[in-house]
Amino acid sequence: MIKNINIKAYDYTLPDEKIAKFPLSKRDESKLLIYKDKRVGESRFKCLSDYLPEKSLLIFNNTKVIQARLIFQKETGAQIEIFCLEPKEPADYAQVFIQNQSCTWLCMIGNLKKWKNGKLGCTVQGARCMVERLESYGDTHLVRFEWDNPNLSFAEILETCGELPIPPYLNRKTEESDNQTYQTVYSKIKGSVAAPTAGLHFTKDVFDSLSKKDIDFEELTLHVGAGTFKPVKTETIEDHVMHTECITVKKSTVEKILNKLGNVFAVGTTSVRTLESLYYIGVLISRNPNTLVQNITSPCPLRRGIEVTQWLPYDEENNRLSASEALNFVLQYFKQNNLDSLTTHTQIMIVPGYRFKIVNGIITNFHQPKSTLLLLISAFVGEQWKDIYDYALKHDFRFLSYGDSSLLL
Repeated sequence: MIKNINIKAYDYTLPDEKIAKFPLSKRDESKLLIYKDKRVGESRFKCLSDYLPEKSLLIFNNTKVIQARLIFQKETGAQIEIFCLEPKEPADYAQVFIQNQSCTWLCMIGNLKKWKNGKLGCTVQGARCMVERLESYGDTHLVRFEWDNPNLSFAEILETCGELPIPPYLNRKTEESDNQTYQTVYSKIKGSVAAPTAGLHFTKDVFDSLSKKDIDFEELTLHVGAGTFKPVKTETIEDHVMHTECITVKKSTVEKILNKLGNVFAVGTTSVRTLESLYYIGVLISRNPNTLVQNITSPCPLRRGIEVTQWLPYDEENNRLSASEALNFVLQYFKQNNLDSLTTHTQIMIVPGYRFKIVNGIITNFHQPKSTLLLLISAFVGEQWKDIYDYALKHDFRFLSYGDSSLLL
């Protein structure tokens, strides 16, 4: 049984010195592990085009990391950290950043025991910004932001007062350099609290070399949540609750994927999760195309109907369509509802036993032990993940967000 997978089987020893605390000065000089035909080798990322088939399609996640961590100080001197996870009012990422009076976010709160009730305030560009905790949902909280300068947007508040949230396992404070190095060169759509780190290795030179080989590019958006760093703490994966994230895919991208089936390569696990979710979105639409309209035409809607839930892929009834059939249902939905893009949520959990529908290859960094990301890698390469990670550890590869990369074929 897939749900009985024991997370201890996906553990390995990761010495602290193997974790890259900072990126290389040149992004594309990072090492690239090559896994093909069950053999492991290595190169440099700048040589990526040498290992991809001509006329491949690379799919990138164009999300941009926001300065989501804000510090407020009480009159007692206690510091309260508010970490913005996901907008709630308005729920649309684009709309929330242009708000000029108030907005509400789902947040994590540090030092919560020091903030029993009441409002906290700070001064931003001469304006007074106040925050109030409304409701709590376990370890997350609904927080309302209000400020008294209508010429100031919430995006400007974050950019002025917020801090880029680098991964906790770096065990250091955010530095000025992270504002540039912890973004991909193609990041566009604000919303993530963590970078899609496989993309950090790409440079203009790498894109140029790929173009010369007639390799095509498409973008989609998955706003990475803090749950990406959440380890699996339960003995079996059945009891682990996968984090849910907002995704957006354009009609033109789905058309391109359909035309390139069999030659689709995902840059990063976030792109993998979005692409594979597309298949199950097609399955859901095929069953009930008319009742889903109200649920997905507004950005980041209520999580129902069209959402790809955690265990949806593991019911045999949900795997009867071919990839092309599923994607055609998605395209029909675009046409019937006069849409250029689709925005919804995915909670898909890809673990050993999963059957990939769209992704033919993955570019990805090296992930934490006992993580859902490592489970995803094992789902793609099988038990050979151990050989891949053993090789990387023994050949001085740098691990995690600022580390080196791998190409899994």
